[in-house]
Amino acid sequence: MDWRNEEFDLGGVNHLALVCADMKRTVEFYTQVLGMRLIKTLDLPAGSGQHFFFDMGGGNALAFFWFPDAPDPVPGVSAPVTVPGFGEWTSAVGSMNHVAFNVPEERFLDYRAKLKAKGVKVSPIIDHDDSAEGVARELHPGVFVRSFYFQDPDGILLEFACWRRVMGQPGDIRHEPKTAADRTGLRV
Repeated sequence: MDWRNEEFDLGGVNHLALVCADMKRTVEFYTQVLGMRLIKTLDLPAGSGQHFFFDMGGGNALAFFWFPDAPDPVPGVSAPVTVPGFGEWTSAVGSMNHVAFNVPEERFLDYRAKLKAKGVKVSPIIDHDDSAEGVARELHPGVFVRSFYFQDPDGILLEFACWRRVMGQPGDIRHEPKTAADRTGLRV
C-alpha cells in the first residue's frame, strides 16, 4: 500500500516557478532540448513581465517568470556555480539549488547520451549510496538513486535521477536534522 498524507492531500508539484533572463531562449531549451510542451503563456500586467508554463509530465509543471528589471544571478548565492562533479554546487539559504527530473532507470544512460549529443555539458554519473562519502565508486545493490547534472542557459542546475528502490524503508531515516546553530561560523 502506498503512503498517503493524511494531513493534506497533496498531489505532487503543481508548478515550480523560476526566473529566466531570456524567455525565448528558455522556451527553446525546455521544448527543443528537453522535449517539454509549452502549455500556458501569460503577459503580466503593465509590462511587468511574462509567466510561461511547461508540462513536466505526471501532472506537474515547470514555470518561468521573465522580468525586464530582474537582477542578474549571483553564482554560489542565487544558484550553484556549476554542477556536482565539476566544482562548487552550494547555494544560499532560501535559494533553489536544483530541479531533479525523475526518469526511468532503463532510459537513464540513453538520456545522458542524448543530452550530450545535443551539446549539453553533463556531469559524471553519480551513484548515491549510504557510504560515508554518499557516492559509490561503482554501481552496486546499495545505490538508491543514480543521477547526473546539467545546467539550462541561465545556469539553473538540473538533474536527471532514477530511483533504484522504494524509499521510506527501515534504515532510510537515520540522521538527526541539523539546526541553524550547526552552520559554520554561527556557533554561539
